Amino acid sequence: MAIPYSNCFQLPKSSSKCGLVRSRKSLGCRAVPVYACLKNLDPAPCLEAKVDPLLDSVKWDDKGLAVAIAQNVDTGAVLMQGFVNREALSTTISSKKATFYSRSRSTLWTKGETSMNFINVCDVFLDCDRDSIIYLGKPDGPTCHTGSETCYYTSVNEVVKNPQVDDNKLALTTLYSLESTISKRKEELSENPDGKKSWTKRLLLDDKLLCSKIREEADELCRTLEENEDQSRTASEMADVLYHAMVLLSLKGVKVEDVLQVLRLRFAQSGVEEKSSRKS
Repeated sequence: MAIPYSNCFQLPKSSSKCGLVRSRKSLGCRAVPVYACLKNLDPAPCLEAKVDPLLDSVKWDDKGLAVAIAQNVDTGAVLMQGFVNREALSTTISSKKATFYSRSRSTLWTKGETSMNFINVCDVFLDCDRDSIIYLGKPDGPTCHTGSETCYYTSVNEVVKNPQVDDNKLALTTLYSLESTISKRKEELSENPDGKKSWTKRLLLDDKLLCSKIREEADELCRTLEENEDQSRTASEMADVLYHAMVLLSLKGVKVEDVLQVLRLRFAQSGVEEKSSRKS
């Protein structure tokens, strides 16, 4: 359900100037960034002058509304869907907080204004028809009013298989499904330490074995380059590295989302500068 990063996750270069990122015809049906970088936009007068023409270009429905989807900038998880009008979108751009329009109350509302679980918007994207919007941002906490991470936790496949079971299952992409499985194995070890040991459980119980496997798989990944092995072999070895590294992350209590956030924050920083900052 997450929007592919090739279409959406295009963090633009920082700029001290206030200006829109103009779409190119070559983008085809890719999502179009609304503005260059929220944190670098100039004060209100400049922002309003630049954003107004873009708001005019949105294909609002006969009630002046468009669908807006909030997506986690680091995990790609679709957090929620709501509706926005011109004022709600403008408010989101200026406040950097996901703001919607309530059809039942006929008023604007900002996600988190009651729960304090705001969605801090990093960028906004329009689809190719300009009638659908994505708020790409970082949530402060659970998005759903039920306390769930996202509003999407009812799997149609699971309901069809077993209608009697009322089980919540977050819409997880491959990487996060793996993280969830590793977490479950860790919980099973706590609940039943004498139970059957899967490979993941063996790794969780043996730091030396785990670290040796990470080093082994990393070396095999490097050899696919050194020995000019085919791409499928490289993908396979990288999958092994990811899996074993994620077991280590679980042991350390670090989430994949935390790692991705670190990477995102490095986008605007030189790799040389980043390494130098570690030494200091």
